[in-house]
Amino acid sequence: MKTGTIVLLAIVLGVGLFAFSSVGTYNGFVTHEEAVSQAWANVETQYQRRSDLIPNLVSTVRGAAEFESETLEAVTNARARATSISISAADLGDPAKLEQYMAAQQGLGGALGKLLAISENYPELRATESFRDLQVQLEGTENRINQARRDYNGSVAAYNTSIRRFPGSLVASMTGFDSKAPFEAQAGAETAPVVEF
Repeated sequence: MKTGTIVLLAIVLGVGLFAFSSVGTYNGFVTHEEAVSQAWANVETQYQRRSDLIPNLVSTVRGAAEFESETLEAVTNARARATSISISAADLGDPAKLEQYMAAQQGLGGALGKLLAISENYPELRATESFRDLQVQLEGTENRINQARRDYNGSVAAYNTSIRRFPGSLVASMTGFDSKAPFEAQAGAETAPVVEF
């Protein structure tokens, strides 16, 4: 074989290996991005579950006790704000949109926390079976939300790592794969809240 033929074969082989490797890397990105989308859908499902429980909780509280209407209105309004803001999988790369969504969800969580804390002052309310059942369901839902957030952050970390590592970073920059924003703790979350009655 002539030297020119060997060089040409080496170049063709090198280009072929790069193309084959790039396709595998691209497919890996697609897999990771789909995992992020699925994890996000699971987060939204848990928030929806919590939102669906709230009207039942408010009705139970309203029916069982002469309750502070201001607290019930705050919960109802927080639920309305939280359900009015939605994020699609395409928006997961925008930290500002994710922060806006999380702020609405945290507002709802705070309003629910106040409702449950104030309910301690109403023994006849705490004694009703439907209130206890709803309280247990909300607690379970909050645990599911936390787990879904952890799963989402794990998916985001795997995806972001894959698009930042070499040679994947080259393929990601050529094919338009951008990083996704993880959930982050709200400012001041490290400080325990003060509950006042």
